Amino acid sequence: MALIIIERHWAMPNKETFKIKPIKELIIQEKLDDKLWLDPFNYPFKEDALIFLSKYKNNSIDGVLFDPPYSPRQLKECYNSQGMVLHDTTSQVWSKWKDKIAKVIKPGGKCISFGWSSNGLGKKRGFKIKKILLIAHGGNHNDTICVVEYKINQIINGDNY
Repeated sequence: MALIIIERHWAMPNKETFKIKPIKELIIQEKLDDKLWLDPFNYPFKEDALIFLSKYKNNSIDGVLFDPPYSPRQLKECYNSQGMVLHDTTSQVWSKWKDKIAKVIKPGGKCISFGWSSNGLGKKRGFKIKKILLIAHGGNHNDTICVVEYKINQIINGDNY
């Protein structure tokens, strides 16, 4: 059985996720500066994430910071604020992003996911959870859940190997 580290911290919420102190510290701990990391939702959001990710070859990226809009409402607001029309706000949108991220990350590479669940990319996409960081924000705010995963299987033509 694998060991998963779970930590909980309190911090003020911020729409710019990476400015939240415990999250900033997590990224510094997990991200290696000399490696190639992507942030498909780089703030402020400028381009459709699938188009952005499609610019990279499979198994070519060391890591991805996956900080998408956390809900269908946020997704629609994010796209609309950039003048982009979004027709699909179903859970399939998040699945497509996760599928593409899983393909571009090298075996042994990492994904750090942010949101309101600890699902991350998951076993079916060839990933194994190393750490979960919960950030409580107090009041009626949802926690921000951060999941650090390693790619343990190579993805070839959509299949795990």
